Amino acid sequence: MARFMDVHDGFVGVTKQQLEAAHEADLAIEGEEGVHFERAWLDPDSGKVFCLSTGPSREAVMRIHERAGHPTAQVYELPIEV
Repeated sequence: MARFMDVHDGFVGVTKQQLEAAHEADLAIEGEEGVHFERAWLDPDSGKVFCLSTGPSREAVMRIHERAGHPTAQVYELPIEV
């Protein structure tokens, strides 16, 4: 399984509870694409959300986010870790 980091924009002022709800929406359907969202981080001032996941492909991660209601094209594979 590959590891991915994705970035979402436009989440200015989002609360921890709202981030948890968005993350739960991903978790509810992630298995349908063989994806697992490990965690998510939020910077409410910049409106950026970062999600760490594993899955078969960048496209699978994108499809889950789109179906969960928060699409992004900013999905990056992380092939090197130290």
